[in-house]
Amino acid sequence: TTTALMGRRQSRLLNLRFVLAFDALTCLAMGALLVGAAAPLAAQLGLPEALLFRAGVLLFPCAALMGLAAGARSPSRGLTLLVILGNAAWVVASIAVLMLIEASALGVAVVLAQAAVVAALLVLERRGMSASA
Repeated sequence: TTTALMGRRQSRLLNLRFVLAFDALTCLAMGALLVGAAAPLAAQLGLPEALLFRAGVLLFPCAALMGLAAGARSPSRGLTLLVILGNAAWVVASIAVLMLIEASALGVAVVLAQAAVVAALLVLERRGMSASA
């Protein structure tokens, strides 16, 4: 029984580490896209180029933090909670952007889609953190 419980806990830790690693990779990819293509994206999405560029730059340290959490043998609860709170803030900021800036229809769709993905990741991270306790 103890061995079975240890096996399930290790499996949950691997799942949490996988979600954190996936989150880090998506942050890195999105950061690179936003920094590298801010001007053409701004034209298509109806969002300010500076906003896209700065959001992209912000994603690099976020990705590093997530990668640090994912790389740990047993992700720190505090670090994982920081990732979850950061993701929640990103979702709220995404909605705020749409309330403050008149984006194109494509811009609204893209912002809502990325906010939904981030929200799903934070739910998976929260579940993983709870399950690994």
